[in-house]
Amino acid sequence: MFCDIGRISMAARYLKEIAELYESDANIEKSMEFYHKAADFFQNEDVTTSANQCNQKVAEFAAQLEQYQTSIDIYEEIARQSLKSNLLKYGVKGHLLNAGICQLCKGDVVAITNALERYQEMDPTFSGTREYKLLVDIAAAIDEEDVAKFTDVVKEFDSMTPLDSWKTTLLLRVKEKLKAKELEEDDLT
Repeated sequence: MFCDIGRISMAARYLKEIAELYESDANIEKSMEFYHKAADFFQNEDVTTSANQCNQKVAEFAAQLEQYQTSIDIYEEIARQSLKSNLLKYGVKGHLLNAGICQLCKGDVVAITNALERYQEMDPTFSGTREYKLLVDIAAAIDEEDVAKFTDVVKEFDSMTPLDSWKTTLLLRVKEKLKAKELEEDDLT
């Protein structure tokens, strides 16, 4: 009804509210659907910050549902948009870290390396950040199939910048895959 009378921003706010209700009921799929619709409406009204907040929720839930590529695409797009704004460009490293963690969850070392190169091209300052170093070191640990190195790298980063529960959950998934690979290797020898 709000769309019919040209009140797109009101419609977007209500869609976001519906998404939050579904989120509180732990209905992630429905919540994602409504956050995505809200993000589209906000984007149409050039309310980029609200659109990005909704898109971040979609990306977060997509990663929880192991839809990593969806999550990666969203975080990379938010990072690209944020680079255009003087206020938002300081958050780019966080978005790229989230995208990188999702890349790690996919377990493809070549894709991780290519993504890191893309992130450097996107934001030349990213290669000097601790977030970049974390992703590079974890990728090396995965490539070497070294669970102890993985644990040390994550622990060191976490001691300076505490990881939130979302990142911790995804990194635990990466670690479990790494442990499974290591056990597989041990079984073969």
